[in-house]
Amino acid sequence: MASIDELKLERLKKVENLKDDGLEAYPSKSEYTKTISKYLEDFNIEDSTQNILVGRVMMSRSFGNLAFAKIFDGTGSVQVVFEREKSEESIDYFINNIDGGDFVQVTGTNYITKKGENSLLVSSIKILTKALLPLPDKHAGLVDEEEKIRKRYLDLLLDENKRDLFYKKAKFWKTVRNFLDSKNFLEVETPTIEVTTGGAEARPFKTFHNDYDMNVYMRISVGELWQKRLMAAGFPKTYEIGRAYRNEGSSPNHLQEFTNCEFYMAYANYKDGMEMTKELYKKIALDVFGKTEFTHNGITFELAADWTEIDYAETIKEKTGIDINSDKVESEKILEIKNKLKELNVKWEGENIERLMDTLWKYCRKSIAGPAFLINHPAITSPLAKRRKENPEIVEKFQIILAGAEVGNGYSELNDPTLQRENFEQQQKMLEGGDEEAMMPDFDFVEMLEHGMPPTCGFGFGDRLFAFLAGLPIRETQLFPLVKPIVDNK
Repeated sequence: MASIDELKLERLKKVENLKDDGLEAYPSKSEYTKTISKYLEDFNIEDSTQNILVGRVMMSRSFGNLAFAKIFDGTGSVQVVFEREKSEESIDYFINNIDGGDFVQVTGTNYITKKGENSLLVSSIKILTKALLPLPDKHAGLVDEEEKIRKRYLDLLLDENKRDLFYKKAKFWKTVRNFLDSKNFLEVETPTIEVTTGGAEARPFKTFHNDYDMNVYMRISVGELWQKRLMAAGFPKTYEIGRAYRNEGSSPNHLQEFTNCEFYMAYANYKDGMEMTKELYKKIALDVFGKTEFTHNGITFELAADWTEIDYAETIKEKTGIDINSDKVESEKILEIKNKLKELNVKWEGENIERLMDTLWKYCRKSIAGPAFLINHPAITSPLAKRRKENPEIVEKFQIILAGAEVGNGYSELNDPTLQRENFEQQQKMLEGGDEEAMMPDFDFVEMLEHGMPPTCGFGFGDRLFAFLAGLPIRETQLFPLVKPIVDNK
């Protein structure tokens, strides 16, 4: 079997042969008249019209006076047939110049093979792009998972199901956009490079702005503090769909770069958000996947069923025995949670009560199938959420739980500037104490609140929801997930 280098050399010779014959191996234009899907849709053996199709040669074979190829143009595949008695020039061109992976243009008429397959009988052919490297074997394909990511273009080309996944993902975001547009939300764009990364608790990517001579950060939320400024500016409903960046570890549910949607509606609270997101999630499920029951990581959930409300503290107590609302002093609570995490063999990062409490909750959520709304979060875990009037130790917040994970986060936005300043100052202490995921204070935002922001509900969700509905790790739902470059030590 010839090596890759030998095959490449052979194909390079074909490029030179084409040039010698006055032909191009990489012309800039084609003259196709139909996509392959349209050609097959319109196929009528009684129609003698000449059709011009284009596509990549996925497989080919020849028998001297007869040759066949399958070409694919992204909309469909069709067999093209060469008969020497019909066009000797075309079959010789095909045999001498065309290899698997080449892009070609073929002209011909409708034809049905002896096996009954609708095909195109070729009268002329020309190459559009000469591939210097062969496609992977049709049956073996790409086996190594890392190679699939590095050569994603080949992985997607050879796997129709994966291509279909990204058509679904595009429909996912189109459905979200149409839903919010129908409810009179305004789509906006907010900065992706920020001086402070407000809106979430996560470790940011840091970079440098040469013109302003200062450090800046890639955003970790999709414009939360900016969109709330728009509420103060008189826009009643806004949303943004865009990329967010978090300099954290990877997992089946986490990536460093992902697409999220955040929307904000004035004169509404978290209860309004719960009703609207339930409607949105069901619409996504039906419009994109045609069903409401899903299974992810072996856990099944039914979005058309009743969405239960579960209490943050009660759930932790039920599943671990830890009462986070006890009268114990903070140092005792910290020690108690650490001991429980050790007992459960759960690793944690950070030594403050907020981070430890969050780690304990994440252990508890794994067994919750949902759909459920997690409510009554401790105020310390949500520095941007409005506190409950009847109990200021908890906030008006909800998280959507599906298959043991959070796939949506919303709350009544805190619009009391005094409390917001106090929360930011607490987060600043956490940052100074070494908690890299604590929220960066934004005191310009506090000044905006001093001018006044209406009661507002905000909500965010994104790629993780799509991954859960597709039943896949989030990395597999990205067209080009990040991979480390191969180091050449030569």
